[in-house]
Amino acid sequence: MSEHPRIDAFRSLHRDGCFVIPNPWDVGSARLLEQLGFRALASTSSGLAWSLGRADGRVSLEATLDHFRTLAAAVQVPVNGDFLGGFAVEPEDVAANVRLAATTGIAGVSIEDSTGTPATPLYDIELAVARVAAARGAIDAGTVPVLLTARSEGFIAGVPDLDETIRRLVRYKEAGADCLYAPGLSSLEQVRAVVQAVAPVPVNVLVGRPFATVSELADAGVRRISVGGALARTAWAAVLRAAREITADGTFTSFEGAVPFAELDGRFS
Repeated sequence: MSEHPRIDAFRSLHRDGCFVIPNPWDVGSARLLEQLGFRALASTSSGLAWSLGRADGRVSLEATLDHFRTLAAAVQVPVNGDFLGGFAVEPEDVAANVRLAATTGIAGVSIEDSTGTPATPLYDIELAVARVAAARGAIDAGTVPVLLTARSEGFIAGVPDLDETIRRLVRYKEAGADCLYAPGLSSLEQVRAVVQAVAPVPVNVLVGRPFATVSELADAGVRRISVGGALARTAWAAVLRAAREITADGTFTSFEGAVPFAELDGRFS
């Protein structure tokens, strides 16, 4: 019997077909999504940050690792960890942090190439490749073979250049990434170009707005679809709508669409 059945199951999901991996932000949302039949889940750095009253990227390494442990322990399905840029710049430090993440119970981990600095939004490509290679080496040298996703952030970091994005993803493929991800792609033409360029390595596509359906993305060759912070944003939208109605109008009609208490409470009984 495998020592890592959830990691094995997660890898199997990437071999053929297409699956949606939604992004819960806490235990309740994770358990609800598991109950609805999703075969894997992924954390969301933004969703976690907002639940703590912070901006995205303002949650510490230690808090993120604790979040990974909490989510992974709360459900039976595989969980992918949104690890931002690995909480480090230098490859050896990325490797050290990936080693920590791999021991939290998650089945996969992602590393980004964005710097968080508007003037230079992406790491130099050679450093970015070295960071992915370091993450790969850390996983291979460890005892927990989590799946490594490499992300190129240009489209959401102010560098919406498809050719540059593909150049980086191809290099990350060569550095050993198990899955490739360019959040911010906004058309099926862009998606197809990425899928074709990095084949046969599986591609994750972010759907944060309704630009394509699951079947259309599957037909384009996408293996994995995530929603990032979109579910969290949808939940926050409902809270804001109801709260604004109360403060502006003194009425409570927004509550009419709320999930009945018995139904929601019953899901966690």
